[in-house]
Amino acid sequence: METEAAISADDRRHGMLERLAGRSIVFVGLMGAGKTAIGRKVAALLELPFIDSDQEIEQVSRMTIPELFERYGEPEFRALEQRVIQRVLESGPQVLSTGGGAFMNEQTRGLIAAQAVSVWLKADLDVLFARVAKKHNRPLLKTADPRATLGRLMDDRYPVYAEAQVTVHTRDERKDVIVGEVMDMLAAYLAQGKAE
Repeated sequence: METEAAISADDRRHGMLERLAGRSIVFVGLMGAGKTAIGRKVAALLELPFIDSDQEIEQVSRMTIPELFERYGEPEFRALEQRVIQRVLESGPQVLSTGGGAFMNEQTRGLIAAQAVSVWLKADLDVLFARVAKKHNRPLLKTADPRATLGRLMDDRYPVYAEAQVTVHTRDERKDVIVGEVMDMLAAYLAQGKAE
């Protein structure tokens, strides 16, 4: 016999999927915000496929993101990123984690708005920098002062990320807590009928 919690979770999942009406959920935000980690957990809860756009780009190009940036430059990388995101969004409902610069492209934002619900994982500079400082696979942070670079990216990108339909503040908290907040905010947004 199912517990009330299991029945409730199942009802909630069905309700959210029904309100999504075939649309995907797309996570946007800066590097280190947790788009992949949180996206995977949300996908598992909703029993939807999870796709990381950076991994898809690496798969189709057979190159790493840093190699693509180095060989072709950011504009070519962004054009490839846009094509990959478009293809992914056309393949049915799923949870998609995008690279930090993807949502900055106006055409990509339009695709996401038309075919998905966007969720911005918003974080403070200290949180983001602590998460990305140890990794060496961030082409945009290969500068003399990566923290200042990350701060400039926040200044440039946060006004655009604010166009996302749902915003969730991420911080040093257990992933399950942030996932719960994402699910609550998504449910509240979808209940308003704004995703129709």
